[in-house]
Amino acid sequence: MKRILIQLDTDPQPSTFDRVVAVDSEVDQLFSYGGITVDNAEPLVHGAMFTRGPKDLKSTAIFVGGSDVSAGEAVLAKVQKTYFGPVRVSVMMDSNGSNTTAAAAVLCAQRHLNPAGSEALVLGGTGPVGLRAAQILAGLGAKVRLASRSVERAEQACAAIRAQVEDAQLTPVATGNDAETIQACDGAGLIIAAGAAGVQFLSAEQRGSLDALKVAIDLNAVPPVGLEGVDMMDTGKEVDGVICYGAIGVGGLKMRIHKAAVRRLFESNAHVLDTAAIYEIGRELGQ
Repeated sequence: MKRILIQLDTDPQPSTFDRVVAVDSEVDQLFSYGGITVDNAEPLVHGAMFTRGPKDLKSTAIFVGGSDVSAGEAVLAKVQKTYFGPVRVSVMMDSNGSNTTAAAAVLCAQRHLNPAGSEALVLGGTGPVGLRAAQILAGLGAKVRLASRSVERAEQACAAIRAQVEDAQLTPVATGNDAETIQACDGAGLIIAAGAAGVQFLSAEQRGSLDALKVAIDLNAVPPVGLEGVDMMDTGKEVDGVICYGAIGVGGLKMRIHKAAVRRLFESNAHVLDTAAIYEIGRELGQ
């Protein structure tokens, strides 16, 4: 029975990145559809559900992608709502690489510190990757400061995570100016910068003044990077006493997690691979 992956992409053109990764994950057949919404997804899901017998449903799976993470989450919910009883196939959501990147970033940090009880700051915490990195860290027992230019937006993101993670230790912080950003960084042992492309949060001088900082991870590969002095190629490099990872340095693990998650889809017909499940796959890889 051939393994078929059905790519439901919310962008007009299905992502070539996700298609290449699917092929490299040993999918036998890849069916790619663009422009997917909650209104047109159901017939495609029915096609996945009803064309094979129960014992063969594990050989069909769905991947939800696209650049709009909110749209991807809505399609994922629609896919799950379309299932009934055991008539279902496994599904993975990784719009804009948000889940796999966040999982890889946290796992890189874990090579050097124990998140439980640690003070962590996520800059750009209301974005798709930052929000998920904060969620994973909170689930591991970290004391997470979730940063946004607006403290109100940061509080909304914290509320969303609290709905997912019991006993999450979250503090919304504002980073609308340099003074607020430095205050938010004070005492943090881990900083993950997950802002928009080209947004710099800290200069090298500002970063060097943070005495408590042990690990700095910058997920922005577009100059200027989010944390000046952290090179996009850094992979656990020590810079002025701080362990640093850049976007490409994290990217190798992100790719391993992505491929492993696609393969996991075909182990049963009941997997739902979202933030927590994808992090767990990464942890099983041994970081």
